[in-house]
Amino acid sequence: MAADFTVAPMTAAHAPQVLAIYRAGIDEGNATFETEAPAWEAFDAGKLPAHRHVALEPGGRVLGWVAASRVSDRCAYAGVVEHSVYVHPDARGRGVARALLDALIHSTQAAGIWTVQSGIFPENTASLALHRRAGFRVIGTRERIGRHHGVWRDVVLVERRSPVVG
Repeated sequence: MAADFTVAPMTAAHAPQVLAIYRAGIDEGNATFETEAPAWEAFDAGKLPAHRHVALEPGGRVLGWVAASRVSDRCAYAGVVEHSVYVHPDARGRGVARALLDALIHSTQAAGIWTVQSGIFPENTASLALHRRAGFRVIGTRERIGRHHGVWRDVVLVERRSPVVG
């Protein structure tokens, strides 16, 4: 089945839709410890430009996005990034998240990045299954690592090591 969307580099033109999708994920409560979506300037400054992508319908509507950030400025971690992937609630089940992860894996490997990692709430079983299908493995669980709306939450650490880099 052909996808009814394309994956493209994320630009500032996508900002309002990207941040609205982020806000929807925050509101659902199982995507992030964040409670507010940042301003575009802060979002833009924190994400690596070559490793952020959007899924677009033919009319230009953003269905989802993926972006990566450095985990450290230390040279030993130059090939390690942390990523986030978000899909608009009404675009789920269409292969959007997998296409975005595949684009991220391609861009990071082409740049010599050997590890892509993320932290996922254990209640977010759809994200855990998606990441497993995309070649990520569970490293472990950080128990009660942070409070979210007054409740202690665990985070499952996942990573994908490149089979071609490192």
